[in-house]
Amino acid sequence: MPTEPHPSTAPVDFWEERYAGSSRVWSGAPNRTLVDVVSSFEPGRALDLGCGEGADVIWLAQRGWQSTGIDISETAIARARAAASDLGLPQARFDVADLSTWRPDGPYELVTASFLQSPVALSRPEILRSVADVVAPGGHLLVVAHAAAPPWSRLRHTDSDGHHADFPTPDQEVAALALDTSEWTTIIAEVRSRDAVGPAGEQAVLHDSVVLLRRGPA
Repeated sequence: MPTEPHPSTAPVDFWEERYAGSSRVWSGAPNRTLVDVVSSFEPGRALDLGCGEGADVIWLAQRGWQSTGIDISETAIARARAAASDLGLPQARFDVADLSTWRPDGPYELVTASFLQSPVALSRPEILRSVADVVAPGGHLLVVAHAAAPPWSRLRHTDSDGHHADFPTPDQEVAALALDTSEWTTIIAEVRSRDAVGPAGEQAVLHDSVVLLRRGPA
């Protein structure tokens, strides 16, 4: 099991070490919830926050989306760009940026954040609220989070009341976003379960908080 990072570790250092220390971190397959939720959407412009090695962005590009992925790790983005190039997908773009200071352009018909959770500093609610501003009318914001820690995870932080601060319920997620309910409609707010295999081959059933919001009428 990896050691816990020091709380003061800079996010860019933590995530670059995480990716550079392995030939591949993720499976290369898109997140199942993204596939289940987004398959019926009409393609447009899409933005993926914390895109890692780019599987979700590539899946979207293969289905006609002009998709952009953002990640803090140069190694992750280099792998994502190489994967998109190998598949001949110029419509899949990737940029290196720190989401705590980066500001998106817009508009986007879809903004996604899948497992944007971190054992080091991450201004997650502020990041999600800032990107909600660039969702186009009729567009969607999809946020998928660990509802509980995977057995192999380093996400073990608890808040002052002893609760797992990194694992929001769907209702907590919606409340933290604090979006104008006259402008936004909650389409999905639920916990979904899925089978998963850990980095050492561990079998587990994981629970995800899934929130899908639509911004007003088109």
